[in-house]
Amino acid sequence: MGWFRRKKDSAPPETVEAPPPVPETADGPPPPPEEAAAAPEPDRRGRYFSRLKERLAKTRQSFAEGVGRILSGRKKIDADVLEQIEELLITADVGVQTATELIERLTAAKPADVEAFQNALRAEILRILSRPAPPAPAAATGPRVIMVVGVNGVGKTTTIGKLAARFTREGRSVLIAAADTFRAAAVDQLAIWAERAGAGLIRHKDGSDPAAVAYDAVEAALTRKTDVVIVDTAGRLHTKVNLMEEIKKVKRSIGKRLPEGPHEVLLVLDATTGQNAVAQAQMFHQALGVTGIALTKLDGTAKGGIVVAICQAFDIPLQYIGIGESIEDLQDFDPERFVEALFSAA
Repeated sequence: MGWFRRKKDSAPPETVEAPPPVPETADGPPPPPEEAAAAPEPDRRGRYFSRLKERLAKTRQSFAEGVGRILSGRKKIDADVLEQIEELLITADVGVQTATELIERLTAAKPADVEAFQNALRAEILRILSRPAPPAPAAATGPRVIMVVGVNGVGKTTTIGKLAARFTREGRSVLIAAADTFRAAAVDQLAIWAERAGAGLIRHKDGSDPAAVAYDAVEAALTRKTDVVIVDTAGRLHTKVNLMEEIKKVKRSIGKRLPEGPHEVLLVLDATTGQNAVAQAQMFHQALGVTGIALTKLDGTAKGGIVVAICQAFDIPLQYIGIGESIEDLQDFDPERFVEALFSAA
């Protein structure tokens, strides 16, 4: 009847009730239960900004403060200043092409003095980050299905757990599909996150067909009238054609049961990998039609300019940024708030 239908002898889906302990992996351990379940305080916007500013310290020190050092004592902007700024942009992983374009636009603007130059640089970066993104298609019927993809070690598992906790906190029912069936630790981690977030979990035995897990999760969500389905997938090296083909199969299996699904294909990227993240985005987008990006581990790099590089290179919205391990450290990407945190005083 088709590869997407579960065979009679395959393991039925199950919801984990009491997950076993799990060792720390590249994605890191889930936070304590009380942290995952904690509801944000009314003043969370101000608190989120303070945390963002704190966690961008490495990038701010290398980039924004670096700009300040270059401009210190200068009365005018000359070719030497522009060359140093361009080199700093490239070092911050903005990318050669984007850095060159920024310098060209700043040169054309002809800022009158150092202060005008700083303001112009800030405005140009905000312009790149604020590119309007096409709206995601609304779910016509049934649950909203989010398929999460990315290579191993970028933080997919923790991103999924944080999203599930966020959705349940907002009053939405969530079902997680553990379609990374090749790594037992990933399934066990998801089970812990699901329990702590108050979400359901669909899993098969190790080594099962990932596409069958995704199909069964959508089937279960339709039966239970679940609001959101988050489909985990095995970490895929973007340069391996056969592995990318397998993840395409997972996407097709979702569409077999829910024709408009998946509604979102969320690509998780690791900010510490620099320009390699741009290459990953390009390959995953070509294969799957990525609708949004979550950029993790911005707190662990001094090269946060990769945010600018990604926004410049693709018409794919940067939806989330990860700046730490707690629930609050997965934030909606706000260009104005990001630029303000990047250029604000320590």
